[in-house]
Amino acid sequence: MNTQLILDYLAGLASHNEREWYHAHKAEYKEANAEFESLLQELILRIGEFDNSVLHNQPKDLTFKLVRDTRFSHDKSPYNPAFRAHISAKGKLPVPVGYYLMIKPGGQSFLGGGLFADMFKEATAMVRDYIAANGREWEEILGDPDFRKHFTVQGTALKRVPAGYEKEHPQAEFLKYKSWYLEYPVTDAQFGDGEAFLEHAVSVFRLMKPFNDYLNRGLVNFKMPER
Repeated sequence: MNTQLILDYLAGLASHNEREWYHAHKAEYKEANAEFESLLQELILRIGEFDNSVLHNQPKDLTFKLVRDTRFSHDKSPYNPAFRAHISAKGKLPVPVGYYLMIKPGGQSFLGGGLFADMFKEATAMVRDYIAANGREWEEILGDPDFRKHFTVQGTALKRVPAGYEKEHPQAEFLKYKSWYLEYPVTDAQFGDGEAFLEHAVSVFRLMKPFNDYLNRGLVNFKMPER
C-alpha cells in the first residue's frame, strides 16, 4: 500500500489549486484515489472486527469530492486538497455517527468520530435529551483514562444552557453543544507508513466506539431531512 502516493498528489494539488493543474494530472488523481479506496477497504475490514455494522460498505460510496462549493465562500480555490471518508452503518451519511478519516498534507490529517453536523437541529436536540437523561454513562465514557489520554470532545456551543434544560445539570457544559465530535491528529510521517498507520488508526477508532455508540443510541429515530 503506497500511502505516500496519496500525500504527494494532495501536496501537488494544494500547491496548484486550479482546474488546469487538476485536469492535467487526472492520471495521478486516479492512482492516489485507488490507493485511498484500498486503504478504506482495509479499514472497513479491521473496524468490522469490533463493529460489524460497517462491513457492508464499499469504499467508493464513503468518499467525499475534492471539488469545493465556492458560492458563499471568500476562498474561491476550486478544490479541497484532502481525501475524506466516513465509515458508518449507513455509509457516509452523518447519522448514524461512525469513523471519519481526513488525509490532508501539512499535518492537517485526523481521525474523527461523533456528530459533526450541527446544522441538523433535530439531531442536536435528540443528543441533548439523551445526555440530560443519561449523564452518568456520558461521564463514564469521557472519564475513561484511555479516552482522556487520546481525546477532547469538541463542537460548536451556545454561551448558555438552552431553554428546557437545568442550568445546574451535571452535564450543563455539554448541553450547550450543538455537535459533539472527536479529532485525533495524524502527522504526515505517521500516514506515510501505510501498515503502521492502519494499525494505529484502528486502535484509535476502537477507543472511539463507546462514544459513537452512546451518540447513536440518542439518535436512534433520527431521519435525515428531505432535500
